[in-house]
Amino acid sequence: MRTQMKKWSVLLLTIIMSFSLYGASAGAANRPTTMAPNGIVTTPHYLASAAALEVLQNGGNAVDAAIAAQATLAVVYPQYTGIGGDAFWLIYNAKTKEIKALNASGRSGEQTTIDFYKNKGFDKIPSRGYLAANTVPGTVSGWGEAYDYAEKTMKSSMDWYDLLKRAIHYAEKGYPVTPNQERWTNTAIDPTDQELKDLGRFETFRKVFLKQDGTPFKTGEMMKQKDLAKTLKRIAINGASEFYEGETGKKIAADIQANGGSLTHKDFINHKADWVKPISVDYRGYQAYNVPPNSQGMASLSILNILNNFDLKKMGEGTADYYHVMVEATKQAFADRDKWLTDPDFVKIPVDELLSKEHGKKLAARIDMKKAATNVKPLDPKGDTVWLGIVDKDGNAVSVIQSHYFDWGAGVVAKDTGVLLQNRGSFFSLDKTNINHLEPKKRTFHTLNPAMLMKDGKPYMLYGTQGGEGQPQTQAALVTRFVDFGMTVQDAIEAPRWLHGRNWGETANGLRMEGRIPQSVMDELIRRGHPVQKIDDYTDQVGQSGMVVIDPVTKVKFAGADPRGEGAALGY
Repeated sequence: MRTQMKKWSVLLLTIIMSFSLYGASAGAANRPTTMAPNGIVTTPHYLASAAALEVLQNGGNAVDAAIAAQATLAVVYPQYTGIGGDAFWLIYNAKTKEIKALNASGRSGEQTTIDFYKNKGFDKIPSRGYLAANTVPGTVSGWGEAYDYAEKTMKSSMDWYDLLKRAIHYAEKGYPVTPNQERWTNTAIDPTDQELKDLGRFETFRKVFLKQDGTPFKTGEMMKQKDLAKTLKRIAINGASEFYEGETGKKIAADIQANGGSLTHKDFINHKADWVKPISVDYRGYQAYNVPPNSQGMASLSILNILNNFDLKKMGEGTADYYHVMVEATKQAFADRDKWLTDPDFVKIPVDELLSKEHGKKLAARIDMKKAATNVKPLDPKGDTVWLGIVDKDGNAVSVIQSHYFDWGAGVVAKDTGVLLQNRGSFFSLDKTNINHLEPKKRTFHTLNPAMLMKDGKPYMLYGTQGGEGQPQTQAALVTRFVDFGMTVQDAIEAPRWLHGRNWGETANGLRMEGRIPQSVMDELIRRGHPVQKIDDYTDQVGQSGMVVIDPVTKVKFAGADPRGEGAALGY
């Protein structure tokens, strides 16, 4: 009977996944909002969503499910994330009624200095290769801290192997490559940009992510990562500390040293994730939470703090006024961010002042509704990331985000580990006058930020997105469309989006707008001085987002996944 029930569970899961991908709701992308009375999950890859749901159904808590999803994403979505990257968590504990923030980002090595690069002839940290991998990967340390916390304060923490078994299986036995991975692999081996692309020049990249004949895996072809499977098995046996103190940490550090990099095994041993105090602002009577610096969570909250001073309902969703004020609020928030954001252990950042209602009013007063501001310092919005949201049957909730920075991170895989290294530390400046200049044992400016909206002291909305500098903008879009305009979860995710910022090689900010936005609206924004560029109707240039909403009365959970990606919202 038990076996038969499992078979039916798999069949039902397949049906739910298919419906989430190709469902019959109204709207251009035809995805329904997923609803569930017990646990629910949304991630940007359906296999990760399935792994998390399985953990919830087997009695695991939201933290357990988040670890299972992150591990699976590290295998099946290597273009966006991996265990060689960083992560930030927001965790709501239904038993203690508290919300906690966890910073699982890595610091630069103790030998990683400006002179280290200057002596090699660099005036900028390389974006790819072993010299770009100069911060310790933090993701797995976050698993360890969150797991220990959940084991002590929540019900039913499962053992490590049960959490990682799906990820191990896909790494060892293989998984079908998605269209997204095929597209990003083709981009990675494009020879037109030697610094940012052409990752095929790295032997370890070719060995792991290309076929034996040197060509990319095509959609539907099975891909295996056997070294990564071995690494995940070591973690499953010994826990998260193995990644830093054990064989894995030794191998990664040795490979970096052998290739001229700066990280040492001592850097790995000394690393730890940190519990930090979450930051928050009021928005229309809700309390919006995020993680503090070195994350740009303060920029995400600052946008909402500014928008409190405008009547968005009166403007109307999708109007030129709506898009204009959203972009202008972003510019003001980013100006503060670019002036202050770095590792708070090195600079005292006035976060409370920057997020005060008075400061929000001052920034709002600087916005001219008839004209786009042009004096905002541009910042490159690179970033390939995964966000996921999970709520379990007991009401514990997790909003977590992880990434290895650029697509494919540093582009190199540590020998005999399968660990694709991040290049987050390439964002450090070698200019000592820059707020984010490189120093040993320092965390860099981080685009990653998970979000949560609270109502009467309980989680109401979990939300987040991929997309580097686009993250605060998309978070603001999700909140305003759900809170101010009453859209359903899925409609808020699918509605046309924009990105203020710049892409690789550009020297000025642009305003990319999805093609579903009416041309008349774009024309009006151009008249106000916005450098509008029309992009595809649905594109991950504006990120892959997700949302979970919890009805405070019925406790029914509502979740959505982005049609711009390959995710699924699943529940039971």
